[in-house]
Amino acid sequence: MKRGALDPVVQESTPAIIARRIREAIARGDFAPGIQLGEAELAKELGVSRGPLREAMQRLTQEGLLVSHRNRGLFVVTMDEDDFRDVYLARTAVEAAAISRVASTNPEGNAAKLMEAVHAMEDTADSPNSEAMTEADMSFHALLVELAGSPRLKRMHDTLLTETRMCLNALKSTYHTADRRIAEHKGIAEAISRGDADLAEKLMAEHMDDALMRLIP
Repeated sequence: MKRGALDPVVQESTPAIIARRIREAIARGDFAPGIQLGEAELAKELGVSRGPLREAMQRLTQEGLLVSHRNRGLFVVTMDEDDFRDVYLARTAVEAAAISRVASTNPEGNAAKLMEAVHAMEDTADSPNSEAMTEADMSFHALLVELAGSPRLKRMHDTLLTETRMCLNALKSTYHTADRRIAEHKGIAEAISRGDADLAEKLMAEHMDDALMRLIP
């Protein structure tokens, strides 16, 4: 058997699983910005003890998704337009770092995987502002960072994508057609396939600027 043919199995700790579940609920808007999260209710709903739940909530507090108010408890963070701009600034930096790695390590293979994500976007082109299109878009960016093989970049990016979804829940994109959105992602993948990290990073920065402009004119 060829060595390295299988990826290692990664087992998540219980607090990590709980944190992921709560992070996903925040991203979906199930827990609205500013809402208080009750420890007893969450423990019952998730079927877990308070020990790992507290550890999970501490992780989310460190990530900035939850905020602690003294003598009041934990609340989902609220965000304003300055926060939204900062999220996209941070995403641009993290994804540029991922591009540098992805474009220098098996660029053609990595680009082929990214093109599969682009094809998923094309499948939803009839609804340019739909949830399905947004998820396909987010999947492209999540895959890009995952392909970089950096656990730390991925951890940072997971939080940033959750915050991006919070932006999208608060504001709505204004794509009249999907053509430009798809073309931007395809261009990034094609630049990576050629190992041209500089061009891919430039295209990514332009894509982020365009996406932010559509959210906050």
